[in-house]
Amino acid sequence: MDKYVVQQYQENDYDNWNAFIGQAKNATFLFHRDFMEYHKDRFDDFSLMIFDKQNLVAVLPANRIGNAVYSHQGLTYGGLVFKAKTIGENIGFIMEMLLSFLKENSVTTLYYKPIPSFYCLSGNSEADFFLFKKGAILERKEMNLASNLALPLTISKSKLKHFNKINGFDLEIVEEQQLDAFWKNVLEPRLWNKFGVKPVHSVEEITTLKDNFPSNIKQFSVYYENSIISGITVFETDTVVKSQYGATTEIGEKLRALDYLFITLLSKYKKEGKLFFDMGIVNEDNDLGYHAGLLKQKEELGCAVFSQDFYKLTIL
Repeated sequence: MDKYVVQQYQENDYDNWNAFIGQAKNATFLFHRDFMEYHKDRFDDFSLMIFDKQNLVAVLPANRIGNAVYSHQGLTYGGLVFKAKTIGENIGFIMEMLLSFLKENSVTTLYYKPIPSFYCLSGNSEADFFLFKKGAILERKEMNLASNLALPLTISKSKLKHFNKINGFDLEIVEEQQLDAFWKNVLEPRLWNKFGVKPVHSVEEITTLKDNFPSNIKQFSVYYENSIISGITVFETDTVVKSQYGATTEIGEKLRALDYLFITLLSKYKKEGKLFFDMGIVNEDNDLGYHAGLLKQKEELGCAVFSQDFYKLTIL
């Protein structure tokens, strides 16, 4: 166990970190430093690197607030990222050294959010097990809706009926290289008018990210009578497509343009061989703990419920 050494990420580790992410068994482009650092001014980065002698075998994207370390709060998911073919016993040893390092650095609490299971076809539950054995509690569980594209699509009859009806309208779906039209004419006004909030990413931030990851971040928009009425921003990995943002105008809502776009993209990515279409969580701060309308909408688009888990470990 003592063969593992834990170090905090430094700027001169940039190339080593990114090369590791490129070949790790349970990583996505969200763990690349160019993605993590677009908002580095908002977080006190405390990402960790675990070495076996000189060989990097695991990393933990993380940030620190006081005596607590979090699976990076600027990322949708996180957790320990491992070298391919890392065996379970060694993951247990890596966890031991990680927790010892945190204790030595006056960290008293670890908040851990692993990547959802459907992103990791070769499995990814070892760290969860060892956290549990160390006394971690499941602090929160969210319903993450995703469609298994390896199976036949199970879109509801009502949505298919409206989809076929909409096909008769003069709607145009465009993959756009610029995100300004969707952000400024659809997403920002929709979020502000309905919820009084802004997108997590500003248009400048998402544009920078798209420039850095052009094959991973894509924008699909629906136009009607030469005006944008709906759109979905997707994040693509090798096997999973995630609808990061989806919004529609009032006209688009009447035409059900967002459903039209979702169904089109589900079919597109199924044909292209993607394995899952991730439509995200449906949590809401109410008695139920979830947004019933969103849950129904995503289930009617053929999604099933997967877990997004959030662990808390008190380090003794």
